[in-house]
Amino acid sequence: MKHELKDLLIAGFVMTTALWGSQVLADPNDQHLQQKGDVATGLVKEVLEATERFRDASIAESEDYGPFLGCVSGPQEGAMGVHYVNGALVGDGILEAAQPEILVYEPEKNGGLRLVAVEYIVIAEAWDASNATPPALSGQVFHYSGSPNRYGLPPFYALHVWAWKDNPHGMFVDWNPEVTCENYAPAL
Repeated sequence: MKHELKDLLIAGFVMTTALWGSQVLADPNDQHLQQKGDVATGLVKEVLEATERFRDASIAESEDYGPFLGCVSGPQEGAMGVHYVNGALVGDGILEAAQPEILVYEPEKNGGLRLVAVEYIVIAEAWDASNATPPALSGQVFHYSGSPNRYGLPPFYALHVWAWKDNPHGMFVDWNPEVTCENYAPAL
């Protein structure tokens, strides 16, 4: 019995170390995304599948997403990035995992944009009019933002999903300490 328990613990340690190591040491290129896609489940997997094409910001623009307010940096650390918003999706009051209202990009040193997250958003008044509880997707409850706020929006519910860039604080928090607006250069 002790021998079997020891073997089980060793096997668990090896598997945990392999999984942990692949996530921490992964390269942030396509290979990393493939690895992440292999282990992703639930909402993160849906986001990866639904937004693959938006890794190219020009495709996002061709599908009615456009930049909103520049690059959003954190109040203490990190950032969100550049939000590309689809106004029609924000205004429809419908939340679908495969159709995020916002795509979030991190500005790169070469002037490009790298897709790092998506954000789901719904105006609180519209949601609350027909729902008794805050919105949720795949069990992830949205965060409430009152008004006035830094975005000039009425009160809203939002949920970030850091599907395309690891966030040491969690997949569903607002700010990512690994994202920076340092390379942001607004188009003139």
